[in-house]
Amino acid sequence: MHTETILYIFISGIIALFIALFQYKYKVKQFTKTDITLTILRFVTVFSLLLLLINPKFESDSVYLEKPNLVVAVDNSSSVSYLKQDQHALDFLEELKAHKEINKKFNIQTYTFGKQVKLSDSFSFTENQTHLDQMFREFSQIYKQTVSPTILLSDGNQTLGSDYVFSAANYKQPIYSVILGDSTVYSDLKIQQLNVNKYAYLKNKFPVEVILVYHGEEAVNSVFKIQNGPATIFSEKVSFTKEKNSQILNFYLPANHVGVQTYRAILEPLDNEKNKVNNEKEFAVEIIDQKTRVALVSDMLHPDLGALKKSIEANKQRQVNILKPKDYLNQINDFQLVILYQPNNSFNQVFEHLKTSNSNYFLISGTQTNWRYLNSLDLNVTHEITSQTEDYQAILNIGFSDFIIEDLDFETFPPLKSNFGEAQFKIPFQTILYKKVGNYTTESSLLATLEHNGRREAVLFGENIWQWRAQDYLNDKSFNNFDNFIGKLVQYLASTERKTRLNLDYNSFYEGNSSVILKAQFFNKSYEFDAKESLSIQVTDKISEETKTFPFILKNNYYQVDLSNLPASEYNFTVSATNENISKSGSFKILDYNIEQQFLNADFKKLQQIAERSKGKSYFVSNYNGLMNELLLDERYKPIQKSHKNVVPLVDWKYLLALILISLTAEWFIRKYNGLI
Repeated sequence: MHTETILYIFISGIIALFIALFQYKYKVKQFTKTDITLTILRFVTVFSLLLLLINPKFESDSVYLEKPNLVVAVDNSSSVSYLKQDQHALDFLEELKAHKEINKKFNIQTYTFGKQVKLSDSFSFTENQTHLDQMFREFSQIYKQTVSPTILLSDGNQTLGSDYVFSAANYKQPIYSVILGDSTVYSDLKIQQLNVNKYAYLKNKFPVEVILVYHGEEAVNSVFKIQNGPATIFSEKVSFTKEKNSQILNFYLPANHVGVQTYRAILEPLDNEKNKVNNEKEFAVEIIDQKTRVALVSDMLHPDLGALKKSIEANKQRQVNILKPKDYLNQINDFQLVILYQPNNSFNQVFEHLKTSNSNYFLISGTQTNWRYLNSLDLNVTHEITSQTEDYQAILNIGFSDFIIEDLDFETFPPLKSNFGEAQFKIPFQTILYKKVGNYTTESSLLATLEHNGRREAVLFGENIWQWRAQDYLNDKSFNNFDNFIGKLVQYLASTERKTRLNLDYNSFYEGNSSVILKAQFFNKSYEFDAKESLSIQVTDKISEETKTFPFILKNNYYQVDLSNLPASEYNFTVSATNENISKSGSFKILDYNIEQQFLNADFKKLQQIAERSKGKSYFVSNYNGLMNELLLDERYKPIQKSHKNVVPLVDWKYLLALILISLTAEWFIRKYNGLI
């Protein structure tokens, strides 16, 4: 407590005593016991009130020891059980848990990782992906300011993300690798990678690229072939040696039938090969007989044009041509959708054609858009004319229901630049994204859709959307989310189908190691999204004829069901509404491929490398006895003495208020009893 505060308390005591004596002693001939009691009570009341005004703060220091963390990261992927290391991992964890000295010295925190990192001490070894890179990046944030040696219990085989050697180098904690596996090298042929487009066109040929890899000492021969059903449609002999241990094959396959065509790539295994699962890979291609052509019409150069073309053409069913207005007019009938980028007077005949043909279009405005001209065309939207510009961030409208969209974390995206002012719509519209200025979210549309008399339109009030695509890559290390968002908007605008009360969103086939997610939207009779309906899906395996039923769950403005636990097969399904006689059917296929079964042994070299670089050590799970002693004897892992200062202001002390109330009440009763009131 400061000297100044003590002085104030002393002065307060004098003032309180003076007030109490002045009231009960001044001009009193005889100072009775009652007067003394009343003086004390008044002193207590006044002094307590003055103390509350001064509000002195009381400090207390507590000293404690903080144990270092011992982070245990357990690989929960199915490759651990496939390599028959799951029981070894459980035995190690059980011994660590039972080790009294380790538990006394460390604060043990156990994580499991597969596709995601979870704080858990439950292990199943069934996850179908391994993301070691993400684990190290998350740990780098969580244990940034602590002493946290890390035990990594893994086979070192990663199926997602960047090379974890680099993210481990940024993790500033010692890593102790416990390797689930051994260093034995087996002869092995495998299909390392197969690259193919998702779509192909009828009566054309589509390219396939295959990377074949050999691990072994002796020269070997094999045959690589592609089968479509029972028929072999491609075959080639391949040879490998210790030095020439990989081959890249490039070839073309015919697209003769419309629909999803399934193929099986086979690399004939060696006689003594241990892992034959990685000698086969199933893949599929959807054969289509037409392509959606999109005209991107602009009279200016802008980075948005390239970004939109890349996003739309990410779906190989679509082709984008960037054209001047006059060039578009020469090939109007070749396109199913037109995107008008910052139109001006040169677009006059383009708008006349769109009005006459009642065609769908997507209008994107920006700082160079001539809204004075557009307002004169009697479009379904007008905009206030100003000479000022403004930066607008985007906020997703979770009530949007024209098609299913997900939040791409739009609030983190850079703002779009546009003309300042309000837009007015002449027909009913739905807002996809609202404008946000600074910290204020407006009710004005940044991106909206309109539908009237069989025509669909969309309007975006802002330029520099290329920055959104770049930000999406920074957020997720992929353009997929942004490209899917633009793709769904283009699909909605290019479609001429009538609106139905039950809409489904799914793929015709899924990779065996990917998530199988089906989404649905249900609308009431007024075509408003109905969040009270119960949807279910009945899935039937075409081969086994086994039928299962799963409920959908509500997620923002759509329903979703996760069918990732279904085994690889072909399925028919029917989605039904419980309260109304409305349903839709379809089919999909889950390809037979488990990426976690492609590994023959542990990647012990990488695990040893990250341990050595971080000043830790590596151990094989069959010989980890020295790890416990290493952790106990290492001088870097000592408890840290810390102190905690607790500052409590007097105003937080509730007993003082009670004392004031008791003192005032007692004084009042005594005065009342003695007839002084």
